[in-house]
Amino acid sequence: MCIGTPVRILTVDGIAATGDDGSGTPVAVDLSLLPDTRPGDWVLDFLGAARRRIDADEAALIRDALAAVAAAMRGEEHDGFADLTDRTPTLPPHLEAARAAGRSEG
Repeated sequence: MCIGTPVRILTVDGIAATGDDGSGTPVAVDLSLLPDTRPGDWVLDFLGAARRRIDADEAALIRDALAAVAAAMRGEEHDGFADLTDRTPTLPPHLEAARAAGRSEG
């Protein structure tokens, strides 16, 4: 499974960029899918390739969630899902329609 990580772009040279993923070591990022990316932009990086631009708020949420997963894997507690803890879960529209119609199977 591939997990996307937020990267803030530091430098751009054509479709090649250098970014900061929070690890302290600059990372190479392929911008082939996002050629208009500029230094300072945040991207969601999958295996060294930027897949979509994100804003700083979404980058922070993703980083917190990834830190929570890493903490859980170490057996530690971490509240890294702030965007989920203070809301009632919702179903996608097609499943909500089925639930409202009383169906329990697809």
